[in-house]
Amino acid sequence: MPFLLPKIVTQENALQLQKEGLLNAATLRTVDCSSLKDFDSTVLTVLLAWQKKLQADGHSIAVEHAPEKLKVLAGVYGVSALLGL
Repeated sequence: MPFLLPKIVTQENALQLQKEGLLNAATLRTVDCSSLKDFDSTVLTVLLAWQKKLQADGHSIAVEHAPEKLKVLAGVYGVSALLGL
């Protein structure tokens, strides 16, 4: 079952979301972004932290249904390949 990102990911909830994901690391192999509507670059911080954890365990993250804005942000920050975008 994929980890479903919430509708909003900003500085206000990013740290809590990151912690929640790390507590459920097995579900992070697939992250579903279909609900993601209101976000800023902090979502990249969360995804990269999860990717780092998964890589340490010999796995990688798969980001599904990424909105175009997320793909653009990942490109601007140079992390598209790290997140499979």
